[in-house]
Amino acid sequence: MGQCRNAYPVDWPPVVCLRMYNSLVERCFSDCVDTFRRKTLDKQEETCVRRCAEKFLKHSMRVGMRFAELNNNAATKDD
Repeated sequence: MGQCRNAYPVDWPPVVCLRMYNSLVERCFSDCVDTFRRKTLDKQEETCVRRCAEKFLKHSMRVGMRFAELNNNAATKDD
């Protein structure tokens, strides 16, 4: 959870980090795993999950940075 706070420019509460993590797991699992053949992921599933997680985190980071930028712009207009 500390990593979530360190990865983003704003100080998000733990509940936001948990929500983001749960969303990431649900989305990537649903997109990448369609059968339960084994206990472990096969190479294709593992690659899919890794790519999905990277895309999700990059997107979330960009959105967070953009909101922080917009928030800063709004704050400077009020001054």
